Amino acid sequence: MNDTSAKTSNFGKWMALTAALLGWLFDGLEMGLFPLVARSSLRDLLPGAGEQDINQWLGIINAFFLVGAATGGVLFGWLGDRVGRVRAMMLSVLVYALVSGACGFATSAWQVGVLRFVASLGMGGEWSLGVALINEIWPDRSRAFLAGLIGAAANFGYMLIAVVGLGLASISAELGQWLGKLGLSDDWIAHLLHNDGWRLLMMFGAAPALLTFLIRLFVPESAKWEREKERGATSHWANVDLLGVLVGGIGACGIIVLWSVELPIAVRVAGTLVGVAIATAGYTYPLVRYLQRADTPETNPLHRWQPTLRRMLLAACLSGVALLGTWGSAQQASPWAGKLAAEINAAQAKEHGPDAVVIKGQEMSSYTQFWSALGAVVGTILAALIANWLGRRITYCLLCLGSMAIIPTFFLTNTDFGLRYWILAFALGAITASFYGWLPLFLPELFRTSVRATGQGFGFNFGRILAAIGVLQIGNFSSLFGGLKYACAWMSVIYVIGLAIIWLAPETKGKPLPE
Repeated sequence: MNDTSAKTSNFGKWMALTAALLGWLFDGLEMGLFPLVARSSLRDLLPGAGEQDINQWLGIINAFFLVGAATGGVLFGWLGDRVGRVRAMMLSVLVYALVSGACGFATSAWQVGVLRFVASLGMGGEWSLGVALINEIWPDRSRAFLAGLIGAAANFGYMLIAVVGLGLASISAELGQWLGKLGLSDDWIAHLLHNDGWRLLMMFGAAPALLTFLIRLFVPESAKWEREKERGATSHWANVDLLGVLVGGIGACGIIVLWSVELPIAVRVAGTLVGVAIATAGYTYPLVRYLQRADTPETNPLHRWQPTLRRMLLAACLSGVALLGTWGSAQQASPWAGKLAAEINAAQAKEHGPDAVVIKGQEMSSYTQFWSALGAVVGTILAALIANWLGRRITYCLLCLGSMAIIPTFFLTNTDFGLRYWILAFALGAITASFYGWLPLFLPELFRTSVRATGQGFGFNFGRILAAIGVLQIGNFSSLFGGLKYACAWMSVIYVIGLAIIWLAPETKGKPLPE
């Protein structure tokens, strides 16, 4: 290889990493957007709604987001294995950016739910495609640090949107003047800035669309995928198999419907089990059919697709524990901070009357999200490095134990916004989000190149279906246990399952990626 081609190869490697990190950063930004504006937007879109109605809609919208991400992980993973990582990643970013920005124009809660579902299709795909691309372009010795960067980038985006939210709140008056200079009417300005300017923040979500130009111009395709294409492996994917993804998505959405209407609990539980079975069969169908076509007696004498399927299901369970713990507890920290502020304000008003100092709930939510995300940036990098040192299974166990300790500590022992609160918010993010440095290290090590994007896309994102089921129970758990903080504390029990199933996984420390 001459110097010029070596330089080009090195440049392409760094551009791929840059594009992927920006993609994950914007993933985090998109995920952090709605928790930040959830209550403000729902108060706007559901005038006169009580706290219980808002909590129910919050669970429904978050569940649709998680189901969309699961569907997108399989859909775009399939596309990445068929047409290439780069082209599929460009399309996924464009989808989640433009549709997320459109949420700012929503006029009802169900519209937000639908738009968040479609936006998360692209977001789920971008995660699996970026992880596959980076792991295939960079050498094995870099995998641990890169996995940490993947999780850190997403959480940096989560932190960034909190800063944007705080900045918007501080310049709302000046912002109204700037919008007026752009020619907007007073009615439109009031509409955009109403209820903490949640519509402007949602429109800000369209910014990642610019990333598609970087991907299109500078990011090289994976050489490993190119080799799979040259030997004809990509030709075994069939469009008709995507009907399975459609059926799986319908089954997953059916679970949300079951928990959104009044039905007997026995019907809900039975329907949920059926929905999970349909979603599992539908989402795995394209890859199973691919393996049945590709693994002929000549290429694979055993002609077995079951081991790959088992690894996909194991990956989904490991991811599901982490995602359910995050969405069922740590993700509720920001909305809960607003509730804590309201409780403190009520107590202060009762004691001091009109002279009481008022704590702004939206501001406390933003600061909580900022410190939690900052901790997550640190935690994801450390988790990947520790997994490279101690091994994948031991590290996963440590993350589960740490999460089981920090979640109840944060929610049950904080009564004000002092220094202790912010330290615990940092620790909450650092420990519970550390799985997102571990997962991009471990999941690519389970699948060979020809099915890596689809396999890890299902493995990570199907965990969101399990998380969606848990998110739908937050309102019920809050009523059952006496409040949101108790529901979040009980949700941490899910990590016990993680402590058991991780020992069914192979130890991949020190091994190269499967070809």
